[in-house]
Amino acid sequence: VFVSCFAPPPRMLVFGAIDFAAALARQGHMLGYRVTVCDARGVFATPARFPEADEVVVDWPHRYLQAEVEAGNVDARTVIAVLTHDPKFDVPVLQVALPLDVAYVGAMGSRLTHDDRLDRLRSAGVDEELLSRLHSPIGLDLGARTPEETAVSIAAEIIAVQWGGGKAPLRETTGRIHHDDLVG
Repeated sequence: VFVSCFAPPPRMLVFGAIDFAAALARQGHMLGYRVTVCDARGVFATPARFPEADEVVVDWPHRYLQAEVEAGNVDARTVIAVLTHDPKFDVPVLQVALPLDVAYVGAMGSRLTHDDRLDRLRSAGVDEELLSRLHSPIGLDLGARTPEETAVSIAAEIIAVQWGGGKAPLRETTGRIHHDDLVG
């Protein structure tokens, strides 16, 4: 008996049509994600700016995400990256994203932006348990400067979360290098 199963690729939802989003879309595509870039600003959210994205959507991020959830298009393998850098976009989409059973939710910004975002989310009624799921500032500390380097930093954190990696340099660890079990 031969059994062959095919699952659709996992989704990467990138909110914010900025240069960092273009670099992350390239990383996501390379890693096998079905990448969607969404922004409410149609002048920025164009297929020409995001050629590696499978889909470019012009809509308010929270409305688009809620519609995708209701349509059953978001699952436990979905990765959500909020790169909008604007509270009017960040807070509503994170209010929708944080309670979801997804693989990863991250948001870009400085530590000051992160603290302000947490205050705004708390004021909007998001509890500490949900806030603890937020990877912000997004990515691992690689010393990244460019959008491409930042995308590698974000992708590295997503991979570490997915496989239970310790995020330490391998030269500083002992034991097995590869993690056999998918960590939740």
